[in-house]
Amino acid sequence: MKKYIFTAILAIASISAQAQYGEKDSNRIGISVGVNQFTMNSSDFDSKPGIGWNAGLSVRGNFYNDWDMVYDIRFAEHSFTVESKNPILDDVDAKIQSAQISLLFSYKFIENHLSVEVGPMFQFNGKLDIDEEDELTTIDAQGTTMKDIQEIKVFNFYPTVGITGGVKHVRAHIFAQYGVLNTFRGLEKPNGDSITGNGLVLGGNICFYL
Repeated sequence: MKKYIFTAILAIASISAQAQYGEKDSNRIGISVGVNQFTMNSSDFDSKPGIGWNAGLSVRGNFYNDWDMVYDIRFAEHSFTVESKNPILDDVDAKIQSAQISLLFSYKFIENHLSVEVGPMFQFNGKLDIDEEDELTTIDAQGTTMKDIQEIKVFNFYPTVGITGGVKHVRAHIFAQYGVLNTFRGLEKPNGDSITGNGLVLGGNICFYL
């Protein structure tokens, strides 16, 4: 995970430096912070959505006519709760920490006030974070435990759509993202069946443009 954080920091420095030399007023650096609701859609275990956070930097620049391009580097924590199938054990709170890189096309309905965004988000995950005492909690009838699903794949791809509104230097952004790739690809239940799950993120943040 550390190497992805380091890569993200280098990317932030690069796009920030480029933005300083932008010729138009819309080439601006933004600092954002917000919250998200994460749902793990899986047919192999039951779970409930959780609330997490996100924070990062972005550069919004002119692209073509009424279109902007938004480069976004963000760190996020996605939370969800997995239902325990053991009647004497509690449900398990799980978290995924990640670094995210987005490249979004933004159509401006009203300059500096209202736009919609669409584009890809590339996510680099850490290990599924759970308490050590919860590792042996069973989550299905086949005896799959939380430890069996901890080694999630590092990379995922989330198509993103969103809407941004506000004033020139302060804007609110709401978005939806869906993980195309199976978060648990390569992991199996004790009986050899594959484990599947795709993340859905609904979120919002406030961005302060410098």
